[in-house]
Amino acid sequence: MTEPDNLQDRVFSVLADPATHGGAPVKRIDTHAAAVFLAGERAYKVKRAVRFPFLDYSTLDKRKAACQSELDVNRPCAPDIYLGIVAVTRDAQGRLTLKGDGEPVEWAVEMLRFDDSRTLDHYADDHGIDDRLASQLAGSIASMHAEAPEADTQIWLESLASYLDQNQDAFAEMPDLFPTDEALALDGASRAAFDRLKPLLKQRGEAGLVRRGHGDLHLGNVVLLDRGPVPFDAIEFDPKIAAGDLLYDLAFLLMDLIERDLDRAANIVLNGYYGRARRPEDDDGIAALPLFLSVRAAIRSKVTAARLEHADDKKRPDIGKAAKSYFDLARRAITPPKARLVAVGGLSGTGKSALARVLAPHLPPVPGALVVRSDVERKALFGVAETDRLPGDAYTPDVTAKVYARVAERAARIAAAGHSAIADAVFSKPEERTMMEDAARNAGVALDGLFLTADLETRIQRIGGRTNDASDADAKVARRQEDYALGDIGWRTVDASDGLDTTRKRALGALEVLGGEEAEGSEPSSG
Repeated sequence: MTEPDNLQDRVFSVLADPATHGGAPVKRIDTHAAAVFLAGERAYKVKRAVRFPFLDYSTLDKRKAACQSELDVNRPCAPDIYLGIVAVTRDAQGRLTLKGDGEPVEWAVEMLRFDDSRTLDHYADDHGIDDRLASQLAGSIASMHAEAPEADTQIWLESLASYLDQNQDAFAEMPDLFPTDEALALDGASRAAFDRLKPLLKQRGEAGLVRRGHGDLHLGNVVLLDRGPVPFDAIEFDPKIAAGDLLYDLAFLLMDLIERDLDRAANIVLNGYYGRARRPEDDDGIAALPLFLSVRAAIRSKVTAARLEHADDKKRPDIGKAAKSYFDLARRAITPPKARLVAVGGLSGTGKSALARVLAPHLPPVPGALVVRSDVERKALFGVAETDRLPGDAYTPDVTAKVYARVAERAARIAAAGHSAIADAVFSKPEERTMMEDAARNAGVALDGLFLTADLETRIQRIGGRTNDASDADAKVARRQEDYALGDIGWRTVDASDGLDTTRKRALGALEVLGGEEAEGSEPSSG
């Protein structure tokens, strides 16, 4: 049966009527594909009766299926938001009722209403993204990806190639906003990267890492609830658009953080995600991140620019500026600087791990280095949580040798893939430092070795203040380390006896990140 032209308009009028919701005021939000009605503690999302090249909601059956798909895709991650699908019905007298007993004439996704200011795009504008929230965000995404179903790798690769075509076509239509030479250079670099990475992406697909993910994972589609950040509004209308490499899904969120100059948060999300996912394939897979970030930024650029067509004169400059910002990020991301491998050593309590975390965002390419920590690798070797304490036999020389081999191997794989890595361990023995130097050489990068120093009293005080940390070192360990024969360290020593910020500045100076001048408090060491 053919629906009357105005039937959906009548449905919208009913849903916009406070009487439908017990007198609660109603706020309506319209998009190109949906209308959302916010009333009291509920939100009702109705698919518009439209057909686009990328979606078809033109019939009631298709809209019902789309509502069910949205529920199925989002409910595993956000069951407290996605409550069900409900009907707007028509009785024998032609009256329309939400959740009535008559004939269904429209379907809606019923959702928990939340405060718009708690979506992370708005929250970041008002409060930023602190370290704790960034870490929680990493955990939420890793958990979501762990449950995501596998998708067809060949279809995903074909889709990625089509995104490059679509981006270049869109940029070519607006040469005043996107200079032709810059757009062509971006396109050429993107296609070269794609061709180079195809074998790796196929391998990742064979390993089950091409899955139906969120598909639209920007800050505006994550809401901060009492239990933490929760992704919502995943793409339901086209499995092909939602599918892709898991790092491509993550790249949208990272790109959004980077574009907002939230580099520290982006680095914490990246490292937190790697720490929770614990997939060896991702150490090689990081090679694809520049392409993934660039494609995500380019897509966001062209989508933003498309708003210019219907924007009023007052809004056009800001829209154009935002589109160009994403475009510039796409250009920067696709040509990353050379990777670095940094080793941060020092006796327990010198602040190695704290320094590694604050150094990581400063090391290119965006969003900063991956940190490989010996304490975490030791816990992974024994299959326990990072904060679980290990018995003494987990610290025998043989076990420790295996841990250092894992640290060196992982850091080298990451650096060889073109991404900077920081190896965080005591590195008290010459052979451990030599192992890192060999690993860097095999990865084709130079090793920047830093060795932190602090007096025993400071180290013991810091160790005593640790909570929820992967290190099992205590004051007894710190005192025993005073007798270590460190030998000729050969790395630059950094005085870490002052606060973390001072140590960070000294370390950055030693790494020549801040212009290459000699850093106060750091000097070459001969042991």
